[in-house]
Amino acid sequence: MSLLEVTDLKTYFHTRAGVVRAVDGVSFSLERGKTVGIVGESGSGKSVTCYSMLGLIPMPPGRIEGGAARFDGVDLLSCGERALREIRGKRIGMIFQDPMTSLNPYLRVSTQVAEPLRLHMGMDKRRAHAAAVEALREVGIPDPETRVDMYPHEFSGGMRQRVMIAMALITKPEILVADEPTTALDVTVQKQILDLIKARQRELGTAVIFITHDLAVISEVCDEVNVMYAGRVVERAAAAELFEDPRHAYTRSLLKSIPATHAKGEELYTIPGLPPDVSRPISGCAFAPRNQLGESGRCLTDSRPPLTEIAAGHWVQDCPGCLS
Repeated sequence: MSLLEVTDLKTYFHTRAGVVRAVDGVSFSLERGKTVGIVGESGSGKSVTCYSMLGLIPMPPGRIEGGAARFDGVDLLSCGERALREIRGKRIGMIFQDPMTSLNPYLRVSTQVAEPLRLHMGMDKRRAHAAAVEALREVGIPDPETRVDMYPHEFSGGMRQRVMIAMALITKPEILVADEPTTALDVTVQKQILDLIKARQRELGTAVIFITHDLAVISEVCDEVNVMYAGRVVERAAAAELFEDPRHAYTRSLLKSIPATHAKGEELYTIPGLPPDVSRPISGCAFAPRNQLGESGRCLTDSRPPLTEIAAGHWVQDCPGCLS
């Protein structure tokens, strides 16, 4: 049985320019101890999907238009703010994309790391402070007894990211949502952060939702991958199968864009054009105007292609032009 089951999630933003269909019918599931990746270009709906589940999108202009996100029998989308607060930060932790803007610059690191324990566990200040020191030690921050009382600006980017991981894991959550946790970090620190998340996952049995645009990272950490485009999942499969046998033209384009797949001196492949404007209705295949690796002339024009299972556990949008 899945720990989390997201079904037909729809999140729209009602703006003066129109209705932005940021997430338009997304479904996926997550099992205990597993890692599910959500990958796609900026604006594809990856982060909004997870922010919607946790009640973190601004309402208005955002609105959950439909769907369900069942976590251990509770629908996160309709359980109410009070019930959601009991889960968020305690049973579901989150590493945000930019630790410099996510950490409060006016509060010491000790206050911020200890807050989930004081809020959810009712710990007194002294015990919570000691637990915060231990949490920083576990994520590899040197001299945690001293550094715990520093401010975020006194940490490097990689160290701030470690603080975010310590905060997210201090309550030993059942699910960890990692939103681009390695963005803007150099490769060495990036590997350290990924190894750290995997090590904590093995120790605690935590399930992870990993949001990124980096397919190299996805190949290293994920069991299953959801490829998103224009607010929808265009392909879903086990990570090994997706990299070995990508079917949708968008997935193949993303894989072809990885610099490591090019010979030295060869021109890097880029996907032409820009993602579609999701504030306007898309009548057919959203990827058709950018489809170079399939046959764009065969892409659906009158209806959005449905997600179809083409092999056991391998789902793909059924568009003739993108599958050719």
